[in-house]
Amino acid sequence: MSDAHVRRVLATDGERLRALRLEALTDPAAGIAFLETYDEAAARGRDFWDARAIGAALSGSSAQFIAEVGAAWVGTVTILVPEPGTPDYFGRVREEGTALAVAVYVSPGHRGRGILEELVAAGSEWARHQGCDRLLLDVHQENGRAQAAYRRLGFTPTGGTIDGQNGRELEMSRALPGG
Repeated sequence: MSDAHVRRVLATDGERLRALRLEALTDPAAGIAFLETYDEAAARGRDFWDARAIGAALSGSSAQFIAEVGAAWVGTVTILVPEPGTPDYFGRVREEGTALAVAVYVSPGHRGRGILEELVAAGSEWARHQGCDRLLLDVHQENGRAQAAYRRLGFTPTGGTIDGQNGRELEMSRALPGG
């Protein structure tokens, strides 16, 4: 167990979400890990971030979790529950009971401390309560560090791949506890 406290974001966390996202987009792996650039995110106004916080805090189809160490936000994961038959962010149609983990980030100084595990556990629990039994994610084929971290958390490659805007992405999956 890490020294972090993991919780779902609050509707009032817009500015802090922005700051953490901008930090994530400065990571050396950001170019292959995220579907937006620092400049794109930085150009978004306060209304965008406030709306994102409200949705991530209150929606039944998406939830964002953050890890705090003291007052500092040091990690995040967003869980999406796509409507069956509706295309996801890569245009794939998902089956009922499937949740997607996206926008995963842990600050470099806090990696290797169990924070990712705690974020994924919180997101998995929420997804299970939404009726999901499987959690999927996409990871860039050249992001070996992330692939290894996800394997440690029980994710296995599904064999699915997709060529996204940043190159080839590998799909990984794990069953949700209790699902």
